[in-house]
Amino acid sequence: MAATIERRGAFELRAAGGRRLEGYAATFNSPAQIGRFKEIIKPGAFRSSLLAGKDVLALVDHQPGQLLARTSAGTLRLSEDAKGLKFEIDVPATTLGNDILALAESRNLGGMSFGFRVTDEAWPKGDMRELRAVDLIEISVVQAFPAYSATEINARSAAAVGASLSRAQRYMETVR
Repeated sequence: MAATIERRGAFELRAAGGRRLEGYAATFNSPAQIGRFKEIIKPGAFRSSLLAGKDVLALVDHQPGQLLARTSAGTLRLSEDAKGLKFEIDVPATTLGNDILALAESRNLGGMSFGFRVTDEAWPKGDMRELRAVDLIEISVVQAFPAYSATEINARSAAAVGASLSRAQRYMETVR
């Protein structure tokens, strides 16, 4: 049986040096209500997935037909720091890319999300799940209904460098 792909996300927004989006697709130790349980992502949860060097996609709303970037092309860069899963997307000069960049610059996007398979988890309390390691599949720009309030996306244009971050809300989707 194939492992379930889960999706989580949240968001803050700002534009980044021309045609670039950046921010956090996931943040560590920020509790989120996921259905009947709470969940936190532990520091290091993405480490082994990032070290494996597999191709991770940047999508819009988790839709494979709405590709913005990918790690194998160098147009998506991912790293883990003390805060969470950091990303940079070089936005393509396509209709989709132009639309997403315009929505980001006007602060009309809902947030960020990420798709993953759990490889290590713990339930230290009956209703609290800790994600200790995940297999990262994709990150997504979400046009509406974000989930994790601490996650952020920044869209910086030359004119908007240094602009303040917007507030975030939470978004969750589980796919079987």
